[in-house]
Amino acid sequence: MRHSPPRARFRRRIAVLVTGLALVAGLGAAGVSHADPQASDIEAADAAVALHYRSGNGGATADQIEPWLKLVNTGDQPVVLSELTIRYYFKAESPGTDYRFGCSWAVVSCGNVRGSFGLLTQPSETADRYLEVGFSSGAGTLAPGTDTGDLQLRLHRADWQQVVQSDDYSFGAGQTSYGPWERITVRRDGELIWGTAPEGDEPGEPEEPGDPTGELFDDFDYSGHADPALSRNGWIVRTYTGGPGVPGASWPAENITFPAGEGGTVLNLESATDGTPGGTEQSELYTSELKFQEGTYAARVRFSDAPRFGPDGDHLVQTFFSINALQAPMDPDYAEYDFEYLPNGGWGEPDNILYATSWETYRAEPWEAVNTHTAERTSFDGWHDLVFTIDGQSIRYYLDGRLFAVHGEPYLPEKPMSINFNQWFIDLLGQPGTTPRAYDQQVDYVYFAADTALTPAQVTARIAEYRGDGVSFEDTVPAG
Repeated sequence: MRHSPPRARFRRRIAVLVTGLALVAGLGAAGVSHADPQASDIEAADAAVALHYRSGNGGATADQIEPWLKLVNTGDQPVVLSELTIRYYFKAESPGTDYRFGCSWAVVSCGNVRGSFGLLTQPSETADRYLEVGFSSGAGTLAPGTDTGDLQLRLHRADWQQVVQSDDYSFGAGQTSYGPWERITVRRDGELIWGTAPEGDEPGEPEEPGDPTGELFDDFDYSGHADPALSRNGWIVRTYTGGPGVPGASWPAENITFPAGEGGTVLNLESATDGTPGGTEQSELYTSELKFQEGTYAARVRFSDAPRFGPDGDHLVQTFFSINALQAPMDPDYAEYDFEYLPNGGWGEPDNILYATSWETYRAEPWEAVNTHTAERTSFDGWHDLVFTIDGQSIRYYLDGRLFAVHGEPYLPEKPMSINFNQWFIDLLGQPGTTPRAYDQQVDYVYFAADTALTPAQVTARIAEYRGDGVSFEDTVPAG
């Protein structure tokens, strides 16, 4: 969010809810078709797929892990690649170590390959994380008797320190040429169709969390920015000028509205521009108290790739974050934890990208930052469930129920923060025209549970409980 002033507030209690195949034939030529697949005609049980693996980097330690893979269709039916996911299991160097995924080269095109990281529910001596690799629809289908060709993948620590891969479950030092490898799994629509996973790979029953010391829930049931209940419930509508964003931009209170939306009213943040600093409006809503630190932060947010009206292309940021005040340059007590979506790129990125960023501190002039981030470069237009948890060891970010990022020391917070939403323009370079345009970001609800880390499923259950009880707002979070 880059230096947006802080504050915060909220409340309540908790409810818990939730709940190999084998053998391979020889490789055929790469046989990926981009014809329209009839996915529904192919049952998971009929999808006979084998995984072949070689290590692109066979050392016990390395600067990055390089699993090179091929998927082989050993059956008699075409396989839709977008229905498959691959999991490579490894042991993290520490609980808070953050990793990055990369695709060096792929016959199906790296643009059709995505990677994300997950945690095992029961860590072992050889695995507590996995890299999950999936495919977009552009990857096409795999014909019987053919393979995908090379998928030359890599993962590395965010800080580029050495990784020890000799103790990783999926690593095979002797795999210097492609061959079947059952320590990497393949799933079709969630069903295991190849390989043997380590213990703890299945979701299982989540542990019952400890009771929160307080909770906040707000369903944003307000009539408008001037509704007295909004300030009474601890929110501030920003109107003061300054960063982040375009110098000279305004922050009108009228840009915060509460229209009808998912299941009732939603928070709507409008940001608009005519291509000039004086004609640029940004929007922010934040809590009036700084009292949120360790615990679970959650919101259901609608990101927008296109403006509600006018030409597209502006470099803007749509956010959900917690933050406290920077008291001085490189203040060691500063903290900030962001979900930031750039629908049209910016900060050197050419297209849409979602960041999860954890901050230790920064200095504005000259610019210096101590932070780490994880990013995915694809469209996130639409509604998404955003969750991040902070405990004494790590910050975990979740997107739509899946683990998106794990960050650790030195980024853990020393002092309480506010909870914030804002939408602002990085610059006016993405769309140089002077035709007026306006963008919307929406928020269905916000929730915080103090001093306990909930799973995304447990957050969903808690929200359903509030709504089932007819509660639109509660705040039992103690003052910071």
